[in-house]
Amino acid sequence: MFDVRRYAKELLNIAAPIIMGNIGFILIGVGDIIVAGRHSTDTFAAISIAAAIVNCIMTIAIGLTSSISPLLSNYRGQRKPIKRYFYPSIRFAGILAIITGFIIIAFIPLIAKMGFEQHLVKPIQQYMFISALSTFGGSLHHSMKEFLQAFEIVLFPNLLTIFSVFLNLILNIIFVFGWGVIPSMGAVGLAIASLIVRYFMGFSLLIYCRMIMRVDNYHEKGYYFSLVKIGLPIALAILVEFFAFNIIAILMGRIAGVYAAAQNLICTITTTSFMIPFAISNAIAVKVGFSNGAKNYVDLKRYAVTGTVMSEIFMAFSALIFLLFPKFIIGIFTKDVELINIALPVMFVLVVFQLFDGLQISLSGICKGVKQTKIILLANFVAYWLISIPLGYTLGLKYNLKLVGFWIGLVSSAVILCLIMTIQLKRYFVKKYCSE
Repeated sequence: MFDVRRYAKELLNIAAPIIMGNIGFILIGVGDIIVAGRHSTDTFAAISIAAAIVNCIMTIAIGLTSSISPLLSNYRGQRKPIKRYFYPSIRFAGILAIITGFIIIAFIPLIAKMGFEQHLVKPIQQYMFISALSTFGGSLHHSMKEFLQAFEIVLFPNLLTIFSVFLNLILNIIFVFGWGVIPSMGAVGLAIASLIVRYFMGFSLLIYCRMIMRVDNYHEKGYYFSLVKIGLPIALAILVEFFAFNIIAILMGRIAGVYAAAQNLICTITTTSFMIPFAISNAIAVKVGFSNGAKNYVDLKRYAVTGTVMSEIFMAFSALIFLLFPKFIIGIFTKDVELINIALPVMFVLVVFQLFDGLQISLSGICKGVKQTKIILLANFVAYWLISIPLGYTLGLKYNLKLVGFWIGLVSSAVILCLIMTIQLKRYFVKKYCSE
């Protein structure tokens, strides 16, 4: 029997600040929702639809830059110098920002043809245009956070996120409701606040990196190739997952904006709890990646098992809270009776979803650490698009279960994800142990 406390402590040393930062990141979104909900249901519906589309597009950059940390962690395990990848990481983020920004802008004219309520079209388009201008700030922040995470430097980046929660909330209130000479701008105000916060976070981490370490301007085409090789499956997997969650908001938004708002609300609740196992998954990827690079397969397995158990314990507790206090949790975000009545039944489906969601993200962290990222893409595609969305569409729209039906489909996807990644990891480790 190995010393579980040692491995748990090492994982928590990385995960705890990330948990704090991830919760802060979600609280930025929570601030958007609370302020939008207080402004009007139309504002809430508009940003729910716009954010669903923008987030799907921006996941391309997020997924690709997510390869920075596991790749550099493997390099550290091999005792390679990794500070020299600082500027290449920035260039990589910049290119991705330009690409995603243009895609968002190109998508804007299509909004008028997608069947949304007419009064929501203009604020959706305005929100998307401003979001396109903020892509560089978001990509820079994520790439610098991943770069620092490879060194296990996680405290400052996540303290910065916590500070940004309050900055975002203040800016939201000012730009949404107006203050002094600044007029009330509704959904546009939320987009402006997000733009300012993204650039603030991105350049703050850039300055911090330059202060704490000496870096040279280094060029290596192989680094970009490796990032794409590892990151593209991650990016596409995240895109497949994000699009699955957000297509529900888009499809339900065609029925009525309040359903899109309800989906956004439910996603915010689940994502808030998800941030803790997600942080543990990041820590698993770093520690497993380092152990994999050092060919220390004993520690690799122990970090993987310990992290997975930690995630499942938290998600079981989270599921219990959802079961006991569903109306109270929804009431934090809105007082709209119709919105509450739509979201409340979904909370009971989330009780099951939480358990499998915690397991699948832990398995995903292990896969990233051992650079088995293609299976994450395959698993996400099969689980969400071959099973979850068809099942959810049938239950939600054909059998009139609406949002509940779609979430039953999402539960099935979490189960399938766990099965596929478990089988792949078992095959990988059997092959490794036999060949080493």
